[in-house]
Amino acid sequence: MTRPDPLSEDTASRDLGRYLYMADRELRLLSVFDDLRYDRADADMLSGPMRRHAAAQLAPFGFRQTSGTVLEQAGTGARAIMPKWHALGASPFDIARYTARRPGDWYILTPTQAACQVIDACPADTAVERIEELVIRHPVNLLKIADHLERKPAHEAFRAALGHLRYVQRQAVESEPLRTLRALR
Repeated sequence: MTRPDPLSEDTASRDLGRYLYMADRELRLLSVFDDLRYDRADADMLSGPMRRHAAAQLAPFGFRQTSGTVLEQAGTGARAIMPKWHALGASPFDIARYTARRPGDWYILTPTQAACQVIDACPADTAVERIEELVIRHPVNLLKIADHLERKPAHEAFRAALGHLRYVQRQAVESEPLRTLRALR
């Protein structure tokens, strides 16, 4: 018996285990758990263990690594892409800027990168709701996001919600199941 494809449109669950989460179905974003606590100067990139975990979690659903950054699902041609990190100090908002994506493709990102994609693609109220769902499962480097918000309407509208999201995230990190979760090694 085959397991249902977690990335298909008719699958209700967004949970793909403790370390892999469907951050946004509409935007086709997968988040790989990074850490519980951040410093605003932390590098924001998928580590080797994070990449290996995503590949291992998607393998039972027919996804095979076809290059260092692409997993492809046999038979459907659906892809899960891990965009390349370009420069030290680069904005997490830019992670997908130079990565071509076909309709039906997914991005595999850090929680912070996933949150940035949501901020850029959604109205502020929707972005806050979606990121709130994300931070209770995969904490986000909210200070790094604050440092990289630009003076454009979508970012300015989101800026006011950072205090609320920091509170929600702090409560989640101090509670189970997050409190005992550790970074992948």
